[in-house]
Amino acid sequence: MGSYEQFIGTRPVAPQHAFDEAALASHLRDRIDGFGDGLKVEQFKGGQSNPTFKLTTASGRCYVLRRKPPGQLLPSAHAVDREFRVISALAGTDVPVPRTHLLCEDPSVIGTAFYVMDCVDGRVLWDPRLPDLTPEQRRAHYAELGRVIAALHKVDPAAVGLADYGRPGNYIARQVARWTQQYKAAETETIEAVDRLIDWLPARIPPGDETAIVHGDYRFDNVIFHPTEPRIVAVLDWELSTLGHPLVDFAYHCMTWRMPAAEGSRGLAGVDLAALGIPSEREYLASYLEATGHTQPVSDAHWNYYMVFNMFRLVGILQGIMKRALQGNASNAQALQAGRRARPLAEQAWALAQQSQT
Repeated sequence: MGSYEQFIGTRPVAPQHAFDEAALASHLRDRIDGFGDGLKVEQFKGGQSNPTFKLTTASGRCYVLRRKPPGQLLPSAHAVDREFRVISALAGTDVPVPRTHLLCEDPSVIGTAFYVMDCVDGRVLWDPRLPDLTPEQRRAHYAELGRVIAALHKVDPAAVGLADYGRPGNYIARQVARWTQQYKAAETETIEAVDRLIDWLPARIPPGDETAIVHGDYRFDNVIFHPTEPRIVAVLDWELSTLGHPLVDFAYHCMTWRMPAAEGSRGLAGVDLAALGIPSEREYLASYLEATGHTQPVSDAHWNYYMVFNMFRLVGILQGIMKRALQGNASNAQALQAGRRARPLAEQAWALAQQSQT
């Protein structure tokens, strides 16, 4: 785990994210059964977007609080109300989520909107190479990771009260426009590859459309595995969830295979997958298509487009992290380092786009 220690566990609350803990304790005592006294607040090290805190009471009860960061925010970003809604709606489905307790949109309590859910015990696996596991264990963990995202995409939005959780249809076109807008709002320098992608993406959207509940940021470090079993007990970080194209969501998840196997990017590019017992990108995609009932394969051209778009989208996310880091209100101490990944990722995306054209 060595190089990932900076993401693991808790630390004292960062000064820029401090709030009135007594006001929070009073608010929660009145609204959560058995909350009790003696509140202790710590901040989780991981995460780049919504600051996340561990709440422990004198009785030993443990909760997690996620809040909007303070300061000037990008439009529609940091939607803790949407996170609370989707997690609550998925309770009882085949998608494991924490139990939610309350949503508070009154900024007078701790300064910004927040919600509280159970703290789920287990393992967060930051390195997708899973260095502490055997090849057999790695296969089992990847199979479970794929099973859960397939289960999410098979949930009927209307059946869980999420029919209006996003606009159906034209998902890719709307997302390209949205992330172009988000990127420009957070732009801190000119990146030629991004400008080229902004022109290229709207002109080459693949035909066909599907609608499912999509997570938007599904990966190893956004799920909690059982302490000893290859079983996911909670999916976290639903900030980017909406109704959208499931294959686009799955392609974002599969960017792990395209990212460098290094700290920060947490990828698998250049790794001997077979020796480790990790499926190839194509094998993993085939398993997903089978699990979700897709009878037709995905063409290389369409899959590459989904990958280029998702790289562009991640560039937009990284640019937002960079801007928050420069403003001083990012939730993670490594935000500036993460933000610097925007340029090389944009250049990788543009290279793949050019490859797709030929």
